[in-house]
Amino acid sequence: MQRSEEQEERTVDPASLLDDDGAESDNARPRDAAGRSADDASARGGRLRRVLPSAPGSLRSPFSIRSFLVVLALSVVGVVAGGSIPLVGSVGQFLGLFVVAFAVGAVGSRRRYLEVGLAGAIAAGLAFVLGTLTSVFAPVAVRILADYGVAIAGVGVGAGLLASLAGHYFGRDLRDGLTRDV
Repeated sequence: MQRSEEQEERTVDPASLLDDDGAESDNARPRDAAGRSADDASARGGRLRRVLPSAPGSLRSPFSIRSFLVVLALSVVGVVAGGSIPLVGSVGQFLGLFVVAFAVGAVGSRRRYLEVGLAGAIAAGLAFVLGTLTSVFAPVAVRILADYGVAIAGVGVGAGLLASLAGHYFGRDLRDGLTRDV
């Protein structure tokens, strides 16, 4: 068992492992064997930052779970709202996806192609499968889905992906045009 003084000497402040932005004086900062202060370590990114592998900015994961869930919820609302337009049918679902993706691209400050594309594909694939299931007499619909369910879902996923990516692209283009200096 260690004495309490030894335990206190070995404890490390977790905040000091990452970037040190504290307001300690230079004399209060610990020095290593070479006489360098902790400021030198923080200038290089902290002790833990030096040890951990870092990826360049372009290799970091651009996917955000929170953004994906929000865009997925909006995409489902867009599919339902677009599909409820009379006389338009399933084309309205893709129009709803396009409008939602356009709005996300025009309003958002970051590019969200991955989140928007995945959310649009999932929403459209589910809409196609559920539309097939509810549009035909139940035993016939189950048989159709058993035979062609993957193809039906694939068409919905592909078309939803294209509609949402196109909408996001045009929304980003509009945002870029509105915010660029003339």
